[in-house]
Amino acid sequence: MTEEVDRYTYRITWSEEDSEFVGLCAELPSLSWLEKSPEKALRGIRKLAKETVTDMKRGMESVPEPISTRSYSGKFMVRVPPEVHRMLAIKAAESGVSINRLVSSKLS
Repeated sequence: MTEEVDRYTYRITWSEEDSEFVGLCAELPSLSWLEKSPEKALRGIRKLAKETVTDMKRGMESVPEPISTRSYSGKFMVRVPPEVHRMLAIKAAESGVSINRLVSSKLS
C-alpha cells in the first residue's frame, strides 16, 4: 500500500553553501537532508519525511496531505497596487485579451 509520504513532493538541489546536494519535501518545508550524491539526498529526505510523519501520527498531530492528491479550483486572488492593475488592463486591452488571460499566460 502506498503511504502518504510516497506521494509527497520531493526536490533535490545543489547547495553551494554546503557543497552537497540537499533533499527537500514541499509538504514538510522545515525538513532537509544533505548528502554527497543526489540519490542519497533523495533517500535521506524520504526516510526523514517518513520518520516525521510517524512521529506526528504518534503525537496525534495533523499530517499534511500530499499536494498531488489535493483538489484545486484553478482560481486564486492576487492583490496588486492600483498602478500595476492599470498597467495590466492596458496591456490586456492592447493585446485584445482579458487581464485573466494575460496574467495566466505570464504565469505559465
